[in-house]
Amino acid sequence: MGNTIRQYLINNKYNTAPDETYSRIDEWLEWYQNEVHKFHHYKVYNGAVMTEHERYRLGMAKKVCEDWANLLMNEKISIKAGDYESRLKEILRFNNFSVRANQLIEIAFAIGTGAFVEYKDADENVIIDYIRADMIYPLSWDNGDVTECAFGTTRVVDGKERIYLQVHRFGNVEDSEIPNIYYLENKYIDAESGKEIDPPETVEPIVDTGSTEPLFQIITPNICNNIVLDSPLGVSVYANCISQLKGCDLVYDSYMNEYILGRKRVMVPISAAKMQMQKDGVIQPVFDPGDTVYYMMPGDQQSDMKLTEIDMSIRASDHELGIQRSLDVLSLKVGMGTGRYQFNSSGGVKTATEVISDKSDLYQNRQRHCIVIESAVVRMVRAVSLLDIGHPIEATVNFDDSIIEDSNTTIDRNIKMVQAGLRSKLSAIMEINKCSEEDAKEELKRISEDNQITGQDIDWTGDKELQEDTVIEETANESFGESESGRSS
Repeated sequence: MGNTIRQYLINNKYNTAPDETYSRIDEWLEWYQNEVHKFHHYKVYNGAVMTEHERYRLGMAKKVCEDWANLLMNEKISIKAGDYESRLKEILRFNNFSVRANQLIEIAFAIGTGAFVEYKDADENVIIDYIRADMIYPLSWDNGDVTECAFGTTRVVDGKERIYLQVHRFGNVEDSEIPNIYYLENKYIDAESGKEIDPPETVEPIVDTGSTEPLFQIITPNICNNIVLDSPLGVSVYANCISQLKGCDLVYDSYMNEYILGRKRVMVPISAAKMQMQKDGVIQPVFDPGDTVYYMMPGDQQSDMKLTEIDMSIRASDHELGIQRSLDVLSLKVGMGTGRYQFNSSGGVKTATEVISDKSDLYQNRQRHCIVIESAVVRMVRAVSLLDIGHPIEATVNFDDSIIEDSNTTIDRNIKMVQAGLRSKLSAIMEINKCSEEDAKEELKRISEDNQITGQDIDWTGDKELQEDTVIEETANESFGESESGRSS
């Protein structure tokens, strides 16, 4: 489908991204699907014939993308849109945004690019489509920002496979269109011949959106495309560490084969073998199809020809160390720092529980990716509100950091700083509870009334309201002191 669409766009004098980018997309998709045929399947000559083999694999490409999606687009992300917020939540819920957006980020980090595309259906519902890289064809871009784009999918019309191509472009003055307004072209292409055909009667060939804003938003990992420098498409988060993905699977394959080849075997005397007459009349022993029992021939073993168990040593610890080091290198290359993944021989690869500081590779790279995600979501809200109420609404996106922070560590740090006089209790409450200053003041009042803190060393600023708060704390302190003296007497 991709080659047909690109050829059609070229024939119609549209500018498209270089073909090399799409060839890499196919490679990244294979790794994401954990089925790279030229690597995971191989042949070995055993001296007589070529035997086919399949490698055991860890599937780390998908695991990495899943983790990035969960760090960036999780249930704790919040979108604020003022008075329009309740209506926006309805539209996002209708489009299953919390699930589909997470999936879009995962696939975008796998194959380099994803997109939101907004439109209205026949029932006037605002619809958000989630499009992956192999369906995205940028037509024009400025400073890396895609301004015109085509999106291609396959459909079955009248029992025949058709390519549906939706082109988002600016108006052409030659066609009496407004230059700064976006127009949608709905095109149908025969999948076999690549020739354009008439669209269904219910589909308008050209739609005037009346909007100066695009009804699509491109999402890519915030990584410089070092494959095609001028391409508007992004690159996979593991585009530059295919060797590390291979290394993980190679070591894991060796690890699994260690157990297969090293399992216990039994040597039995040939006299104990089950014998079977062949077609030529020759009587031969029947060998174990499970490759567990072997026969000793006279003179091969001890003279008494006793049944013998063979226990082969398995280099489990050496392989587990090799797998762990491979995971560390891969984790570093995909931007998560070292130590993100831990190999457990009983449960496979586990995501490590770790404390994330603002200086760590994971934290800094996440903040980088958040810039791209935030921009796309904000523009998506503008497009949705434009379609819904006729004008764009500004929005803000809050990426909750608690998913990468350890709450116990945060609490312990604040306790130590308050005790050392390096931080006020008000500031500590604000950080621990992730609340506003006003909410923190109310909480501090309640704590003071319960005689759970002394209220000392609070950095009140001196206005009337704050002075009243100070009186409350001093009263709590006096009560606390009286109770202590009463107990001592």
